[in-house]
Amino acid sequence: MLKENEKLEPLGGGMRIIVSDEHKFWTDTVLLAHFSMPKKSDKACDLGSGCGPIPLIWLRSGCPAFVSAVEIQENACSMFRRSLELNGLEGRAEIICSDLRELRGRLPFSEYDVVVCNPPYKAIGTGIQSSDSAHLIARHESMCTMNDIAAAAKALLRFSGRFCMCQRPERLCDVMEAMRANNIEPKRLRFVQQRTAKAPKLFLIEGRRGGKPGGLIVESVLFIEDERGNFSQEMIGIYGQYKEEYL
Repeated sequence: MLKENEKLEPLGGGMRIIVSDEHKFWTDTVLLAHFSMPKKSDKACDLGSGCGPIPLIWLRSGCPAFVSAVEIQENACSMFRRSLELNGLEGRAEIICSDLRELRGRLPFSEYDVVVCNPPYKAIGTGIQSSDSAHLIARHESMCTMNDIAAAAKALLRFSGRFCMCQRPERLCDVMEAMRANNIEPKRLRFVQQRTAKAPKLFLIEGRRGGKPGGLIVESVLFIEDERGNFSQEMIGIYGQYKEEYL
């Protein structure tokens, strides 16, 4: 089941995920999974799924009944398939090994209720670029741009369907511009701070395909730590079933 340099990480409730140094997940992934949580009846898709943490967190919660995931790196797809098998979830999700710019004929268009993406945070040509291809794809827009991601979400979503993603605050204008250019209207925004004295390190955003312009709701800041430096009560609640195993 496990290959060289892979290990199992608990997700709570007896569920485990296969991760490696190249393909793993962090707090932002967990926050996005919670922020975007589908309804049980929703049809959902995760773009750039990596080893599959968002679909597995959703499925651990029983929502939705079935998940599609898209990932361009075959080794990450293999890890996700084996995690599904490990948890007895083979019939609850599918992984499409594909460039998200080439989904026509691979997934049905205009049918999804929820599409999410935890994208590369840095535009190509900015920051220090890793020589490792897996890290480069995960961190920089080497394989897709913000507009590519929004265009893929637009193609997959039904009218009024939700597109959710997370990004660094310095990319907020880029994200909103890409969403609006693809007929996805930003409707919900939440900033994430480590603690009260720190500036936001992340934002979570939700847009609606074909949504009426305006009406953006900015929610209260999500604090990761409390005033004593421990995880806040909200963070503990979000981590939920596996807080004792993971934190």
